[in-house]
Amino acid sequence: MIGRATGVPYLDDGRPVLAFAHRGGAYHPGLEGLENTRTAFAHAVGLGYRYLETDVHVTSDGALLAFHDAVLDRVTDRTGAVATSTLAEVQGALIGESERIPLLTELLESFPHARFNLDIKADGAVAPLAHLIAEHQAWDRVMVGSFSPRRLRAFRRLTGGRVPTSAHPLEVVAYRLLPSGRLARLLTPGRPRALQVPHTRGRLTVVTPGLVRRAHAAGLHVHVWTIDDPDEARALLDRGVDGLMTDRTDILRDVLRERGLWRES
Repeated sequence: MIGRATGVPYLDDGRPVLAFAHRGGAYHPGLEGLENTRTAFAHAVGLGYRYLETDVHVTSDGALLAFHDAVLDRVTDRTGAVATSTLAEVQGALIGESERIPLLTELLESFPHARFNLDIKADGAVAPLAHLIAEHQAWDRVMVGSFSPRRLRAFRRLTGGRVPTSAHPLEVVAYRLLPSGRLARLLTPGRPRALQVPHTRGRLTVVTPGLVRRAHAAGLHVHVWTIDDPDEARALLDRGVDGLMTDRTDILRDVLRERGLWRES
């Protein structure tokens, strides 16, 4: 069994299901408190993960960081907003008392065979990210998304459609509510290549069989986050999703292995 062909090199690597290490596998035993660190990403790669998920913020002097929060407070020993801090100030902050916040360029260079799923978390990161991807010629190594339609539209304009993007929330709504994938495709001119969505949102089931069917009819992947429960992962695989993001990289690997869907390299 091979994965659903899309014509997008980032997605079409022959894996039956794409397994994403969310923030490097933030809740893998022994990695708690080390999300979005080189140690976490290296661990995921060592387990056999090829797809790494992270977030993108930018410092006041234009350095792109693999970091989730707008402030340093939650996961480092420093406080303050990333956007108003210099790179030198940020590099003085430690995650888990030992790990420096990695630069995005360091991750691209350190894991040359990995593919990255990037969530733009700040307006100021849009243009530097487009420039960095071009500088590294990483068009086929990244997929970019954002909860902000404005950020994603700006990124798409800057990259001219060369970098695959996931759908922003308004585009997801089209696939969730409209009666056909063809109509949803017509009404999403940004042409996302994947829906990256939660399984549920409150009492609403987002990843319904209909959503998966409409996405596939339009040539899109469906990736679901953040799945750490093995039974939930199995149910979503039965529904035909194309990728799963997880903080428990050990659990997802075991589920995919039992289904014969895991590739070791």
